[in-house]
Amino acid sequence: MKILVVEDDRIVGQYVKRGLEEQSYHADLVDDGMEALRLISGGHYDMVILDLRLPGMTGFEVLRTVRDRGLTIPILVLTAQDAIDHKVQALRAGADDYVTKPFSFEELLARVEAIARRPPQLRSTKLQIADLELDTATREVRRAGKLLDLTPKEYTVLEYLMRHPGRVMSRTLITEYAWDYHFDPGTNIVDVVINRLRKKLDAGHDRKILHTVRGVGYVVKA
Repeated sequence: MKILVVEDDRIVGQYVKRGLEEQSYHADLVDDGMEALRLISGGHYDMVILDLRLPGMTGFEVLRTVRDRGLTIPILVLTAQDAIDHKVQALRAGADDYVTKPFSFEELLARVEAIARRPPQLRSTKLQIADLELDTATREVRRAGKLLDLTPKEYTVLEYLMRHPGRVMSRTLITEYAWDYHFDPGTNIVDVVINRLRKKLDAGHDRKILHTVRGVGYVVKA
């Protein structure tokens, strides 16, 4: 099992990393929220141990973004914030468990093992809206059975919208998802990609799926 430890206290981070490795886990350590989000989004880890107080991007922001993206990777929150409302907030945001500092490594390890024993969620790889189908396993997109030729960014933006059908997603949210926060806020790149997507998805079809909500963002719906 590969575990990503996200902790800006180097001493604590190394302590957790070393302890996991002594138990035959593969563990990597990062101390920045934005870097953690990039690594988690890459799909190379089986679990995350996440501190909430991080530079660049807080642990809460990482947690919410990961869940907004539809990622189901188990996340164990490890933090000094032991107030009940912080625990509730983290769990409602999508954390699988919560350990407060100071902690014993034996407790942390037991919780990691408990999460690891949970059966993985059986999730369909296919997203569908009307006659538009997207397969996250093959990254193929079809409209009325016809395979569409999408660029990687067009696919990423469409997948994000299809994970939130009927919900208007702002340009900022789309950009943060598709470009991993590394972007110029003044750019119109989202509009460019959306326009290309609209031509590929809706051209020749009476039923339009990709819609613009002026001043708000974009939505896919039947």
